[in-house]
Amino acid sequence: MARSLVIVESPAKAKTINKYLGRNFTVKASIGHVMDLPKKTIGIRLPGEEEGNGKKKKSKAKKGSKKGKQKPAGKLIRLDDDKIFEPTLQIIAGKGKIINDLRKAANAADAVYLAGDPDREGEAISAHLAMVLAKPSKYPEQEQSGPRFKKKDAAAEAKEETAKDAPKKEIPATDPKKIFRVTFNEITPKAIRAAFDHPRQVDTDLVDAQQARRVLDRIVGYKVSPLLWNKVRRGLSAGRVQTVAVRLIVEREMEIRAFTPVEYWTIHALLDAGEPPAFEAKLFKHNGEDVEVHTQAEAAAIVAAVEKAQWQVASVAQKEKRRNPPPPFTTSKLQQAAYNRLRYTAKRTMSLAQRLYEGVELGEEGSVALITYMRTDSVHVSSDALAQVRQLIPERFGAAYLPEKPNFYKSKKDAQEAHEAVRPTDAMRAPEDVRKYLDDDVFKLYQLIWQRFVASQMLPAVFDQTTIDISAGDYTFRATGSVMKFEGFLAAYQISAESDDDEPAESDEGRRLPAVREGQTLRMDKIRPDQHFTEPPPRYTEATLVKELEDKGIGRPSTYASIISTIVEREYVTKDQGRFTPTMLGERVSILLVKSFEDIFDVTFTARLEEELDEIEEGKLPWREAVKEFWEKFVVDLDRADDEMLSYKAGIPTGKKCEKCGQGELLERISRHGFFLGCSRYPECDFIQDLSPELPEETGGEPKIEYCDNCGKEMVIKRGRFGVFLACKGYPDCKTTRRLVEGTRVARQPDELLDEKCPDCGEQLVRKHGRYGEFIGCTAYPKCKFIRAKTLGIHCPKCGTGELLERMARKGRRRVFYGCNRYPECDFTTPYRPIAEACPKCGAAFIVEKRSKTGVVRACLKEGCDWEGVAPEEAAPVPVPVEVTRA
Repeated sequence: MARSLVIVESPAKAKTINKYLGRNFTVKASIGHVMDLPKKTIGIRLPGEEEGNGKKKKSKAKKGSKKGKQKPAGKLIRLDDDKIFEPTLQIIAGKGKIINDLRKAANAADAVYLAGDPDREGEAISAHLAMVLAKPSKYPEQEQSGPRFKKKDAAAEAKEETAKDAPKKEIPATDPKKIFRVTFNEITPKAIRAAFDHPRQVDTDLVDAQQARRVLDRIVGYKVSPLLWNKVRRGLSAGRVQTVAVRLIVEREMEIRAFTPVEYWTIHALLDAGEPPAFEAKLFKHNGEDVEVHTQAEAAAIVAAVEKAQWQVASVAQKEKRRNPPPPFTTSKLQQAAYNRLRYTAKRTMSLAQRLYEGVELGEEGSVALITYMRTDSVHVSSDALAQVRQLIPERFGAAYLPEKPNFYKSKKDAQEAHEAVRPTDAMRAPEDVRKYLDDDVFKLYQLIWQRFVASQMLPAVFDQTTIDISAGDYTFRATGSVMKFEGFLAAYQISAESDDDEPAESDEGRRLPAVREGQTLRMDKIRPDQHFTEPPPRYTEATLVKELEDKGIGRPSTYASIISTIVEREYVTKDQGRFTPTMLGERVSILLVKSFEDIFDVTFTARLEEELDEIEEGKLPWREAVKEFWEKFVVDLDRADDEMLSYKAGIPTGKKCEKCGQGELLERISRHGFFLGCSRYPECDFIQDLSPELPEETGGEPKIEYCDNCGKEMVIKRGRFGVFLACKGYPDCKTTRRLVEGTRVARQPDELLDEKCPDCGEQLVRKHGRYGEFIGCTAYPKCKFIRAKTLGIHCPKCGTGELLERMARKGRRRVFYGCNRYPECDFTTPYRPIAEACPKCGAAFIVEKRSKTGVVRACLKEGCDWEGVAPEEAAPVPVPVEVTRA
């Protein structure tokens, strides 16, 4: 009896599924897509262009023909043609052997089941597999392999010649009637059995939605990118969604630059009710109305008014507050939480989640899938999973944590309810049970998913919240405190105040207030006015950018990771300590594209296109209609941009006069080294001014001004054949130059000889400054490669044998961190500067110094110790002459 063939995308998924299917099934992998658009041409039939190559047909006049009467060289495709926007799909290079193996297996099988992922991409892969299997194929008996440039010996050449002359066998087409589609949201025996019990045909609506997205992206990429090559420089790219993402980052940066800080003051009073604890109240109202304090003089007047007033409790309000558990993860929420809690990028999160979904080796159990499908925007949970987790909660946390009925959550309106939320396939499989089988990163992500899912089916956390209003003359101060009464879902999933993936913890959480009664007189111990300034909106992190894209309806869960990785790889944005900043290139390109394609790269228009793709998936809108509507707007903008878009190659006028000749106008231009200002009278005037932004020193301050060692003049950054360097302003009279630390604009410090011998070769040691910080090396380099990093003299808290040293991040801007010198054996790191002082609370060997906008504090890193103290240099109070202290 012939076996049935099951085709999946990856070998890992094939291995896991093969466990649950009987001996009557053979599982093979297609290794992703088997068909795609051609690489060198647009591959789409556009109105008025040759079929599939994206080039307009040119009409040539016959020799001797009358002027104006030209015979077209070929047939033009009209807008009403049924083949309009039809993609030209080709088998991907290198997939021939895989496809032939699948064809052979399909012909020998009773039935073929296409088991791609349950989304548009998986449906498209299944449709393409059905296409190639349903066509006959000829192939040689001997298949060539290996790189074509590999040198062949005589025997290999003879074998190749024999293969060329050998008759080709034909693999017959597979009967389409025996090709079926199966989908499942989790790789478990029950889900797979259910899928194979109800096979179906390929969903053409899903395929059309994927095809429409591919066509739209291809049109934008292949039409706008060449425009950027002509106007800016070769190698640039534009994307329908990536350009909008860059636009959001650029607009946020412009908001930050345009932001003007506004001064405001808060006034806090430390009060004593006669029994502990003393508590702090904040100025709340004046004569029953909200009060805002903008200047120090206003703050001083208020302090003077209340310091002699009687402080009396005006009202006491107590209420019970509940915090509801969060729903289980969708793709975007998983990416946000993984970034905020684990600092995983969206790309890394999806890669790890893919491993958990396809299966990991669990000892004797073999390959086991630990989570459901990770590309979803639904919070739906199956009844079986609900029953299982409701059984787990009483066993693990107690019956008091289980609600009477399951918690149900509402997905957003355009979510695919056929999908499920990201959850464990088996809630009974706790993270600690699989810890020994998983890598650290995989384990942490599984733990996060498991905890969130379990917490979603627990009772809310309950807090007792107390609010005390205190009157002081015409002013009212308010104190709030919140104490946990019942832990609820927080027993499984803690919400930390620094995370922005969830509802943040209240600022007054854990603050206890004394028992007071209305009318009670209080003693004011101290009053403190604090100066503040409003802050600009923060730059996007991966988490907040994903949240913004989701909120605005741009892209879909499966696309966020690729959008972010693309704009970083294209150098349109950089990441500095986890936050996105547009590069000068990204900023200039974004401004050009948004100005020339105001409709296409509009946030609302892009979101509407996503809705149309959903309508195509639901069968409500023909895909050609959606593409045609886009094309009609796009082609108008494209023609106009070709004529009107400013060109950095030609130079963009700045309205400034040349500093050197005083006659020409400075033009902003671009070279392979970056943007610069040049004189319009070039080559008569060769004035050039580099516009590349200066990088700050590693301390985070302004770039350090370097001075020439020979003449004392300022050193400036210049570009040469081998990159940027420092040169004296006195050139050509003074020709002093200095190298820069690689990848930075920081001057390389001169080497310093030490009175110490190399332990390896006996030569003298030297202190050097490299790209990643200061180190000690041997003067005999490269013969002797001895290196000793500069340590802080503090033992590593993790391994106990290594010492902490200062390091410099290898990627992005120069960011200092501290780690163990035994890396990679010990991977301890901290972003905070260690100080060789014992913790005054727990006695830990060292403390750390944390720097933020609000100041510098010292803290203990030891788990379970919450000690914090003000750094000595900032221990003095803010110099405000309005502090009053009573005995």
